[in-house]
Amino acid sequence: MASEPVPGEIDLTRPSVARVYDYYLGGAHNFAVDREMAQQAIEMWPDLPLIMQANRAFLRRAVRFCVDAGVRQFLDLGSGIPTAGNVHQVAQDAAPGTRVVYVDSDPIAVAYSRTILGDDPRTAVVQADLRHPEQVLGSPEVRSLLNFDEPIAVMMVAVLHFVPDADDPAAVIAGYREAMAPGSFLVVSHASQDGQPEKAGSHEDLYRRRTASPMTMRSKSQVIALMDGFDLVEPGVVFLPLWRPVSLDDVDDQPERFTGLAAVGRKR
Repeated sequence: MASEPVPGEIDLTRPSVARVYDYYLGGAHNFAVDREMAQQAIEMWPDLPLIMQANRAFLRRAVRFCVDAGVRQFLDLGSGIPTAGNVHQVAQDAAPGTRVVYVDSDPIAVAYSRTILGDDPRTAVVQADLRHPEQVLGSPEVRSLLNFDEPIAVMMVAVLHFVPDADDPAAVIAGYREAMAPGSFLVVSHASQDGQPEKAGSHEDLYRRRTASPMTMRSKSQVIALMDGFDLVEPGVVFLPLWRPVSLDDVDDQPERFTGLAAVGRKR
């Protein structure tokens, strides 16, 4: 249960996708309204906690991949609450000087993030909507910590499915791609109807009814299209557990259960 002070003028009668995700992962930064919705979603789709854990495991593998490729700066868009095993911890364990900026539109997620990160000079948090790249890229935190003349990893993990078609997610990505130096990476995971299509519609409907962030699941071909301008790193766009697993023992014998799609692309 969340115990830190809550920022003023926050509507706690409606679930937040960031805090619902925190609950799925076993975190403590959520409220009764978030837990109630998460439990409803899990009743409808019992594999959800496993899917979210697989998504977090993909994030860790992708960050390590980028660090191994020489990247020392990360922009994590729609970051939620940076609990255990998030970008800055994984990256800085591998390369202590790595710089990370988290971006989220949820004021409670941002407040918790600032508390968790403390005064670490290599990390910062920005409250902004990722759908407006010019605002994110022009923020003082991004301008002071990140150098877009050098390779950077832009993380869009479990967030693009909250960007509706009307907001043109491809154009949103292009706004960041144009600012990225060659050799930079785009890290994406995306909810998909592939794998368990019979559960997708009711899950989308739940988010549409209960949250301010309706969900749009997309197919593998649609996610591939979103990676335009990037060369896909092998193995391409795959179910979450299949993206460069540390061990084959980590791969479920039914990877289609983990309906999220994962991909990393390198800017040409």
